[in-house]
Amino acid sequence: MATVPSVSNSITVRMEVPARGNAVSQVTTLVESCGGTVTGLDVTASGLEALRIDVTIAAASVAHAEEIVDKLRTIDGISIGKVSDRTFLMHLGGKIEMSSKVPIRNRDDLSMIYTPGVARVCMAIAENPEDARRLTIKRNSVAVVTDGSAVLGLGNIGPKAALPVMEGKAALFKRFAGIDAWPLCLDTQDSDEIVAIVKAIAPGFAGINLEDISAPRCFEIEARLREALDIPVFHDDQHGTAIVVLAALTNALQVVGKEIGDVRVVMSGAGAAGTAILKLLLDAGVQHATVADVHGVVHGGREDLNDSLRWIADNTNRSGRTGSLKEAVRGADVFIGVSAPNVLDGDDIAAMADNAIVFALANPDPEVDPAVARQTAAVVATGRSDFPNQINNVLVFPGVFRGLLDAQSRTVNSEMMIAAARALAATVSAEERNANYIVPSVFHPDVAKTVAAAVRDAAHAAGTAQAASNPVGETGSFPAVQL
Repeated sequence: MATVPSVSNSITVRMEVPARGNAVSQVTTLVESCGGTVTGLDVTASGLEALRIDVTIAAASVAHAEEIVDKLRTIDGISIGKVSDRTFLMHLGGKIEMSSKVPIRNRDDLSMIYTPGVARVCMAIAENPEDARRLTIKRNSVAVVTDGSAVLGLGNIGPKAALPVMEGKAALFKRFAGIDAWPLCLDTQDSDEIVAIVKAIAPGFAGINLEDISAPRCFEIEARLREALDIPVFHDDQHGTAIVVLAALTNALQVVGKEIGDVRVVMSGAGAAGTAILKLLLDAGVQHATVADVHGVVHGGREDLNDSLRWIADNTNRSGRTGSLKEAVRGADVFIGVSAPNVLDGDDIAAMADNAIVFALANPDPEVDPAVARQTAAVVATGRSDFPNQINNVLVFPGVFRGLLDAQSRTVNSEMMIAAARALAATVSAEERNANYIVPSVFHPDVAKTVAAAVRDAAHAAGTAQAASNPVGETGSFPAVQL
């Protein structure tokens, strides 16, 4: 699939050009002829003979950006100065910071925020540990925990290289749900050590967000932490993806006029995300599912099945299909891919059932070219931002955790996740819903609060929430402190 210019590969080129003549138009024309896009042009200094300009250019890749700059150097009369990568500039010094919620203006403030006044608060919590939720940052804090073993599509790049992603996740928590999230990148990939570390730091948090931990270890780590902790543990790569896929599928089925219990679903990918999607779809009513991995369709007769694949074999593929993904997808109503680029082509999509739904979610290159899939499929979604229907976890995790924290929930379960998916789907009204709009924008103002309300209600209904007269997420006065 051809790549296109993107702001994520944008650069700003500082250059001096002659004040007279057509030098500026030469610059923009050359950039466009090289396949780039000029998104900004600012004059930063001017004289009688020369202009200093900053030209912002969107490229398709780092190599493409370098190629454009090399071509710009060939224009007579133009001097190239500093070239800045705008994405790296965004990350300089990190993207998040800690700030105080209360002023420290004088000795009185200091004596209440810190010693000696803080000692009274410490003793109140020692006498009643549940007061930590009222009197500390715990009530609105989430730990974003990774070992760097499965970062985005980059693989096992380690905890330091994972930190920019975790910072970004923390920034999104704050932006969309007002939650204080803290990146914790662990320098170990030993499951026992990870479990022990998270258990040890849990008193300071109201929820744990596991992130970018490779399968199958992520299943064990999550299960052990859920068993050990009295706060919700949510693996976003699994459950966040599953929720947004279920929400998108709910609306896509409405578009094509099919029922979730009737459609035949074929999935590509049996890792963390694929398994979680499958489990939630089954809980939501899917009756006919088949899963394929790199070795083909998962079925009970395969000799390479680990515990996770064995579960898939036992709970899917009722017709006993074998063979390849391409064979399995023939006649299917729904394809969901969380695997690898270009595993299907246009002929495979054309062989699906009428009014087929295709979710090709591998990033940055999907399982099938979306433009090709759209030629025969009724609804197509990807994980990319440059096509309609972006399946993006940002639609899910801020609202889910907002609801869990507001309810002071001790866990998260499939009922809460299905409630979140239904709430997310409902933010797209019947009047808005069509083949190119099955999920809302991540900047839709109602998404996080609608998902949060649904999760909060489900937590209370399931009896997993603690009594709270003033949920954490509500505005208004702080709960009265008994003296």
